[in-house]
Amino acid sequence: MYPEDIDPESGCRLPLPRREQLDDAGRRTYDSLADPKGGTIRGLRAPAVSCSTVPNSRGMRGRSTAICATRRDWEDAFANWPSSPPPVRLDSQFEWAAHEPEALSEGISQEIIEVIRHRKVTNGLDEADAIVIELGREIFGARKVTSVTFARSLRQFGRRALVDLVALMGNYAGTAALLTAFDMQFDPNQPPLLPP
Repeated sequence: MYPEDIDPESGCRLPLPRREQLDDAGRRTYDSLADPKGGTIRGLRAPAVSCSTVPNSRGMRGRSTAICATRRDWEDAFANWPSSPPPVRLDSQFEWAAHEPEALSEGISQEIIEVIRHRKVTNGLDEADAIVIELGREIFGARKVTSVTFARSLRQFGRRALVDLVALMGNYAGTAALLTAFDMQFDPNQPPLLPP
């Protein structure tokens, strides 16, 4: 079912961390994640599988207490972010599969999801949604943010929220890198939701 180098329990190239194998700081992190605040989007396979809402990226990050603790602080900060941006994600099939159903349940329109999925123009979208999508495309696609996009983003969100937004995008880029490097697998019945 999985490629040969995939651990069947974790679904990726690394096995799940075991509490008894961790140092004191690692055990505290593990214990704090055994009952994650608010649960996870796709459901955990084991305690401390993740330190993000994307299960099993935690299994990767869980090997680094510092990264895991920092990630938890980030999640707590963004959990109550006053303005919730649309789900701009990278081209990570796993992240997309984890977040598309959640985005729909949170009220993100199918139109916005299709614009992002198929890289359509943002004409006709709410200005804030269009700016977030265009900013993400420039950061991760063009690898340069134009002065015009930056000015629109700053005007729309203000300094603090713009820094938070870009940091959040970077956070998901980091998760996508982990998922790619460790070849996180879909659940057997999960079809890819992004076009190839």
